Amino acid sequence: MPTYEYRCDSCGHEFETFQKITDDPLTACPRCAGTVERLITVGGGFMVKGQGVHATDYAGEKPSPHCGRGSTCCGREIPCATRPCDT
Repeated sequence: MPTYEYRCDSCGHEFETFQKITDDPLTACPRCAGTVERLITVGGGFMVKGQGVHATDYAGEKPSPHCGRGSTCCGREIPCATRPCDT
């Protein structure tokens, strides 16, 4: 459901509200009951949060280790047997 922003013509109060796209625009300010106008805004972006989001996108691929015998880390030029910060 989209978020719409409104501004009151009388008191200047700005507020947001969730409405269906098919709902009529609001007409009254919740603070002073004055006339409101719906503002044109950029809107929010789509965000995905939580563990496993990237892993589900690439289920066939195994993540590469950050440090270990098969990779370098911490600026070393040769692969590490153990993490340098652990030694």
